[in-house]
Amino acid sequence: VARSLGGTEVPASGGDFNQQRLRNVVEEVAIASGVPIPKVFVLEQEAGINAFAAGFSTADAAIAVTRGAMEKLDRDQLQGVVAHEFSHVLNGDMRLNLRLIGWLAGITLLSIVGRILMRARGRNAGGVVMFGVALFAIGSIGLLCARMIKAGISRKREYLADASAVQFTRQTDGLAGALKSIAADSHGSRLTAVDGEEVSHLLFGDGVGYSKLFATHPPLEQRINALQPGFRMTDLKDWSRAQAARLAALRRGDDGGDP
Repeated sequence: VARSLGGTEVPASGGDFNQQRLRNVVEEVAIASGVPIPKVFVLEQEAGINAFAAGFSTADAAIAVTRGAMEKLDRDQLQGVVAHEFSHVLNGDMRLNLRLIGWLAGITLLSIVGRILMRARGRNAGGVVMFGVALFAIGSIGLLCARMIKAGISRKREYLADASAVQFTRQTDGLAGALKSIAADSHGSRLTAVDGEEVSHLLFGDGVGYSKLFATHPPLEQRINALQPGFRMTDLKDWSRAQAARLAALRRGDDGGDP
């Protein structure tokens, strides 16, 4: 899944500073959660802040983060995002999520086949066209229902993953800061280099921009409030200035260069 979205695997050693930091954070959270260290990927073409976990078990798991997440988050925030994804690994959400991808792809295929058959031409094409219309209608209704089911399941699992991330990291500021960074960033959590439809429910943040009915994630403000009660989006501007100053300090090496 990570490679199909343009992911590049992070080597066990070497790489740039951001890759080393990511690798170190993944290893730390693996120890805290008791999960084997998964393969780590970076979606190099994605400027938005996002991540996901994929695999059928803890033994074959993979975690991917976007280039935007690596460059726009500080270490604690990146750790919060990674811990959130480890929750999906530990709680078995990955297997369910991959099955949802398969179901969604199968239902979508009905719509595609129906659309193709509807273009049939010729003397005896009437029956084929009608069959295509039926397939397209079934596929469209099924796709609508599948998106609603996917959204409902995903929203509930996101709150659980946020809570588990706090258990792994023992602090709320990192995860809350990552969510605030998404709210403040011009790219948000959107995926632009690939079609995020099939993997939208795997992601840390909304990668597609669904309406409220089909949203795969709870609103950012609700997720932040669960971690830091009393936060309002009106506070985001002041927080964003402080975040920019912290990141500038990190780039100057004021953190001592520790990945």
